[in-house]
Amino acid sequence: MDKKFTARCLLLITIIIIAAFLRLYNIAGLPPGLYPDEAMNGNNALEALSTGNFKVFYPENNGREGLFINIQALFLAIFGNEPWALRLPSVIFGILTVLGIYFLAKELFREKNSKPETLNSKQIQNPNFQNSKNFRILDLGFRISHSEKIALLSSFFLATSFWHINFSRIGFRAIMAPTFLVWGIFLLLKALNQIKNNSQFPISNIQSNSKFQIPKSKFHWLLPLLAGAVYGLGFYSYIAYRATPLLIFVILLFYWISILRTSDVHNHNRMSDVRKLIRRKFLLSTFYFLISTIIVVAPLGLYFLQNPQDFFGRTTQISIFNSPTLLKNLSINILKTAGMFNFIGDWNWRHNYAGRPELFWPVGILFLIGIFLIVKSLIQKSKIKNQNAPEQIASQLYGAGNSKFKADTKTLHFAFCILISWLIVAALPAVVSNEGIPHALRSLLMIPPVFILAGVGGIWFYGFIKSKVLTTSGIKLQKFFLLSIFCFLLSLFIFEAYTAYFIKWGQNPSVYGAFSADYVKIGRELRDLPKELPKYVVIEAPGADVRGIPMPAQTVMFITGTFTPEKQKEKNIYYILPSQINQIPEDSYLITLK
Repeated sequence: MDKKFTARCLLLITIIIIAAFLRLYNIAGLPPGLYPDEAMNGNNALEALSTGNFKVFYPENNGREGLFINIQALFLAIFGNEPWALRLPSVIFGILTVLGIYFLAKELFREKNSKPETLNSKQIQNPNFQNSKNFRILDLGFRISHSEKIALLSSFFLATSFWHINFSRIGFRAIMAPTFLVWGIFLLLKALNQIKNNSQFPISNIQSNSKFQIPKSKFHWLLPLLAGAVYGLGFYSYIAYRATPLLIFVILLFYWISILRTSDVHNHNRMSDVRKLIRRKFLLSTFYFLISTIIVVAPLGLYFLQNPQDFFGRTTQISIFNSPTLLKNLSINILKTAGMFNFIGDWNWRHNYAGRPELFWPVGILFLIGIFLIVKSLIQKSKIKNQNAPEQIASQLYGAGNSKFKADTKTLHFAFCILISWLIVAALPAVVSNEGIPHALRSLLMIPPVFILAGVGGIWFYGFIKSKVLTTSGIKLQKFFLLSIFCFLLSLFIFEAYTAYFIKWGQNPSVYGAFSADYVKIGRELRDLPKELPKYVVIEAPGADVRGIPMPAQTVMFITGTFTPEKQKEKNIYYILPSQINQIPEDSYLITLK
């Protein structure tokens, strides 16, 4: 087996194991309790299981798309109505996002020729070869291209991110949004890159009497169809996902412009024929993608046509467009959202360790380096006349130590344009709201570009250090030193993620209240009481009305399995308002939710 492939797989598997551990460990105990929003999902899921009516959209609690709830129902059917069973789907989607970031980053920064170069001992000691695009760790043969380095580092940063770990352990449907967007865009880029690569075919090398044909694949339609289906599923995740068509439009526009600009000065006549074929294939792939997306989204769209009042949910209630100081609020929200990565994060204990930056400080610095590289590359693009000088651009973007990176200039700028566009589009749902800014939950779609840019910054920093540290003498000792530092930092990130979530955050009393742990305790007490004893729960806590009862009751209802009137009667548990206390029979058990 190819050593490069083996090394890459081992590293990727290790990252996935780390991600799985940090998202699965003690899932039954942390987060504590069960927040009523999570419980509402669970009650809808239990009702769907009992009635067989799995909905596209569940209108209670300001409305929620039904896919996540229906998936939760399958887990409840297997494991029973326990809080951790509601959270297992989030764990799975979180791990899939970590894996997807690897493939997406690798596709974004794909190289023209990533075949590894093997260096002998003399070449290793030669300064001219020290900056090769591949590297060995001592003599273990771990030869990994730059695109793979960026991909692996990005996925590792995400695997150990408190921000993502936290939401991967909560039963909120929003965790699906980055998963579907990452995989949908990866598949779309994969499909479009096949066309783009064909458009760069060396036409001048074709014989004049030959008829050019684009290399055909029997299943060329499969990737765009699959990409559209996966992307379309994201509309069933979270309302913020509805901003993403802007990003898809930008991606398709970039590719279309790139294809239009393809030229071959050696033979314009034949190039004209090729352009037509390439454009036709691009338009067909775009059509397959869009029609697949439309088909998948159609049931939800039909529901909204029939129930237009459910389309906006709470959007109109929390929108800054209702504010008399629109520009001021928008400016403040942009600053707060931009600052949440490195300065002040979400103050909600359910979403974050209150006020802590969303990024671990080294990742935050590398993210800023990635942003700097974007700005630098765009400035340099306007200054460099020869836009096909990959070694010149790569040297500027990744430091002098990485000039052999063979992704061409257009690929690098294209990747950066996608990432910056993604950041802007994903920030829109957060900055146009006036509630809880900075808001880690509404900003979840920013996670993929943030961590990919941090990965880019990390590889640049690695190349910078490598170029400064390695000399012609004592090369093996120097590499051992760098490897030791790398392993130490790797352990540090894992240790920080564990202590931040399971110790600092997990043991904080504020987290206990944020997840309504007292309500779970009450529910379990009621569940253990004799069935023949009438049990009444008085709901004093405020909340949105759900079938005549305030939202906080949802947690107790889920734990006791008494969401519907039939189940309440069967288990002799009833929910009333304070004004109905005089209706409670004598010799009944009474408890109050405050």
